[in-house]
Parts: sequence; structure tokens; C-alpha cells
Amino acid sequence: MSSQQNPAIVFNSIPNDYPIPGETLVYNTTSSIDISSVQLNEGILVKVLFLSIDPYMRGKMRDPSKPSYSPPYELGKPIDAYGVGVVVRSEVSDFKPGDHISATLPLEKYAILPSNTQASKIDNQAGLPWHTYIFELGMVGKTAWIPYKAFVKPKKGEVIFVSTGAGAVGSLVCQLAKLDGLKIIASTGSDEKVQYLKELGVDVAFNYKTESTKEILKKHGPIDIYWDHVGGETLEIAIDNINNWGRIISVGAIAEYNGQEPYGVKNLRLLFAKNLSVHGFIVGQLERKIGNLDFYEGATKFFQEGKFNGKVHLVEGLDKAPQLLLDVLKGKNEGKAIVKVADD
Repeated sequence: MSSQQNPAIVFNSIPNDYPIPGETLVYNTTSSIDISSVQLNEGILVKVLFLSIDPYMRGKMRDPSKPSYSPPYELGKPIDAYGVGVVVRSEVSDFKPGDHISATLPLEKYAILPSNTQASKIDNQAGLPWHTYIFELGMVGKTAWIPYKAFVKPKKGEVIFVSTGAGAVGSLVCQLAKLDGLKIIASTGSDEKVQYLKELGVDVAFNYKTESTKEILKKHGPIDIYWDHVGGETLEIAIDNINNWGRIISVGAIAEYNGQEPYGVKNLRLLFAKNLSVHGFIVGQLERKIGNLDFYEGATKFFQEGKFNGKVHLVEGLDKAPQLLLDVLKGKNEGKAIVKVADD
């Protein structure tokens, strides 16, 4: 077979604030690949099908001298993201052509993964859409399920506040909380997303851009659990309005992802004064430490029953990835952001 184009999304420059499509990230079509003869070096050749677009990707667009929990993207090279692909050729005994895998994948049409890849083979006996294994039954689902089961320790009738409640992880957390009989307060950034939260069964859904988080929690709280995606002032308000022995689950700090000056939380003394527990985590590291807490069995059951399902914001074409990431960082996406790269 002759060579074919192998387009990719390349990291072109380090942004000061929001990444700029076409400048920070560039759709590059100059590379080619012969999938029948390219050297695998004892690895596997994967056709990329779907890619997850997530806020953490912004943190990887940094100077390599700045430390973080994940390595930075390399200038001039394709960026990577969590995704699903199908094996085309393999020199690894655990994988054969036709196997579907989930893994961290380069943003390109075809990717060669090394022999020590951390890819997981997908057992899709139920015939679910492949992008389900990015979202509800993939990394996003684990980000909701594992820390919820490990740290939330819900008691029926307690109150949970979920910031970015209509987001991919937040919407799944809201559903888990509903199953446990919690009162749910959730914030989001548009009236349309408020309506979506109400459809999920959220008791108090509000648009933080038009309503005061402080007043909402004062009226409908106090809270027992805060599931935090944003950090900053919202975290401060939640600490003020949380009960003694409350639990805070720190998932992210999107308020600081795009070059904003970090907000100095002023009430950290209440962490000990109120006997609060704060749990931060990186989901992959947490899973390696404590296991997946019956994620595949439990989440699959709930998914098939319609109790662990989210809204998908699917765009077709690898070239759309830079703009979709910008939309995610600005809160313009309507559901879990996923790029479809190719048909199976």
C-alpha cells in the first residue's frame, strides 16, 4: 500500500492565556505514513477513532521548565489526549489487529504506540458506541466514580454542591449523588445548562454568571460535600458554607488554567476549625493506589439503566480539535467534548 496523509495537531507555541487555534495548535497535513510497512519497533499501529478534549490539556501547554503532575507538550510535535482507537498492526502479543483500545493517543490519524504502552483493550460485548469508553465508561467516568466512592461517604439527606455541574464529570457526579439520596446544588455557566441540570434531577441549579454563588449557598445550604472543579473564590465560598466534618473533593481549578492570577483563598483556617477533609487526586494515580472500586461493573450497569449518562458534544474532523479545546476552556461546549477522527 502506498503512503497516505497522516494529519496531526501540532503544538506550535506556548500561549499566555487561552490557546489560539492556528497559532498555539496547528493542524498539520505534511506528514505521511505507509500503514503496511511503517516500522513498529515492537509496538502497535493504531487508527485513532475518537479523542477526548479536556481542560487539563491547557496545563500541558507550558514551558518545560515549569513542573507539574503531567509532562508538557513538546513544541513541534503532536499533542496527545485520552482516546479510543483500533489496532491495525501489532508486534505486541497482548494486542491483535481489530482490537479496540483506550489509551493516551497522539492527535493524529494513525499512531504508533510503544511496546510498553498502557493501552487497555476494550471489551464491548454490549455493542455500545466507542466514544462511551472515553466518557461514561472511560477516564471521565472514572474521574467521577472512583473519588466519589472513595471520599464522598454520602449519607441520605446530606447536601452536595457541585461546581461546573453540567460538565462531563460534574453531570455524572450529580447522578451518583441523586442515587444516594443527596440534595444537590449545582452551578453552571448558562441558562441552557441550568435546564439540563434540572433534567438530571438537580434540586438547585443556577447560573453563576447571573446569580450569586454566595447567596445560593446561604439560602439552600449549608452543604456537607463540595465537589470542586474551579478552585478560587468559589472554593472560598464553599468553605464558608460547609458544615462541620464536611468533605471537599478537589478535581481541578479551571479558574486558574488560562493565565489568570491565582485567587488567594482567605479562609483556610476553617479547614481545621470545621474538621474538614480535603481530597485532591489525579485519577490515574488514584486508581493505581486504591483500584477502580467496581467501576466497570457498577458504571456499566448504571449506564445501561440510564442512571450514569451524559450529554456528548461530538465534532467530526481532527482539524476541529483546537477550536473545540478553546470552547471547552471558555465553557461554550454543550456536553462532553469529543472529536471523531475516523470511522471504525
